[in-house]
Amino acid sequence: MNIAKKWILTTVLAGSMIGGAVGGTLIASSVGQAATATTTTTSSTPSTSSSGTFHSNENATHEAGESAAREAQEDAGQMPTVP
Repeated sequence: MNIAKKWILTTVLAGSMIGGAVGGTLIASSVGQAATATTTTTSSTPSTSSSGTFHSNENATHEAGESAAREAQEDAGQMPTVP
């Protein structure tokens, strides 16, 4: 093989590798964004008051089954977002 053909082969090979890496990165980021955009979370916590003010449920049966994180949110006056 003469030197000109070696340079052409090297250039084509390098260009293919760089193009594949860039293309793969773009595809992966667009797939990641699409997955993030289609993911939705729903809350099954019913609203307890029509005024929009959160009131903690201090019933003993309720308290026995909730996590420490949920109790901390209730104590802070926040609408619980954790189970």
